[in-house]
Amino acid sequence: QVQLVQSGGGLVQAGGSLRLSCAASGRTFSLYVMAWFRQAPGKEREFVTTISRSGGSTDYADSVKGRFTISRDNAKNTVYLQMNSLKPEDTAVYYCAAGRSFDRGDYYYEGGKYAYWGQGTQVTVSS
Repeated sequence: QVQLVQSGGGLVQAGGSLRLSCAASGRTFSLYVMAWFRQAPGKEREFVTTISRSGGSTDYADSVKGRFTISRDNAKNTVYLQMNSLKPEDTAVYYCAAGRSFDRGDYYYEGGKYAYWGQGTQVTVSS
């Protein structure tokens, strides 16, 4: 069982930056692929970014590529999402997610691959 507790988020003007954190319980954090998803009002949840168990492989949705950076610190059981050059269309509730993996290089795009989810954090970008 993994519990994910998110922090960060809030209100920022367009062009600004925010950093989200997601702290995991337990001693097996390094066995999990981590990801961030988001859900805007009236829209379906969408993939944002993912990172492999080792942190050596990452991928991003085209809409955030070059602006967002995912990272993890396995010693601190924490994954981060640094969001720069924020746009109003980035406004959403952001969720971190953990999915068990047996390959250090794996990462996943589908929400169904992730068994554990954080509580969600509101990010609002004003124009």
